[in-house]
Amino acid sequence: MFNILVVEDDKDLNSLFCRTLSKNNYNPISAANASEAFDILENDYVDVVISDVMMPGMNGFDFVKNLRESLYEMPVLIITAKGDIHDKETGFKAGADDYLVKPIDLNEMLFRINALLRRAKSASERRLTFGDTVLEYDKWTVTDKDGSQILPQKEFQLLYKLLSYPGQIFTRQQILDDIWGYDDVADSHTLDVHMSRLRERFKNNTDFKIITIRGLGYRAVKYGT
Repeated sequence: MFNILVVEDDKDLNSLFCRTLSKNNYNPISAANASEAFDILENDYVDVVISDVMMPGMNGFDFVKNLRESLYEMPVLIITAKGDIHDKETGFKAGADDYLVKPIDLNEMLFRINALLRRAKSASERRLTFGDTVLEYDKWTVTDKDGSQILPQKEFQLLYKLLSYPGQIFTRQQILDDIWGYDDVADSHTLDVHMSRLRERFKNNTDFKIITIRGLGYRAVKYGT
């Protein structure tokens, strides 16, 4: 049974989340704030963290940032009323894996948790399967119906990132920061060149395609959508 840590200071909402998780065969662990959450993490293994943002003491964004700085790698789902795009950007930059804006659909929360657990399993195995396409992180290898090929590191990391979150739009700056790092001199042209190479390499792939979102960035989707 998966352990889900619920960090939420609203007692009624915390209880609702925990009851929903319990009914769906998860083991919920309740915390009212970041301090309680860290105490729990010192003693219990946690598969996924659900965190509010507006909490007494350390807020949710700082909590997630501290998690990552403390080398906790479990997926984090932020659930908050703060739905502004800048708030979402802050959450993802802090290290969150997903973001839901209150009021939420409890079924959607469960869908997101299930997806996070699947991705975490693939990440731990350093292997990602997308249809009949398989990416092996440790070898920078992609295998599809046309065979296997070893990609240059940045191209592989780009493809791995996009296929790990199908349908999600990543801005150019997000991709540059995540793949090349904040201090690298890579620019938007560098990114476009790498994307063009990926499209050429996988022009016959029938599992996915890379979509340009004009003025924003890129996303990968299942072929035919």
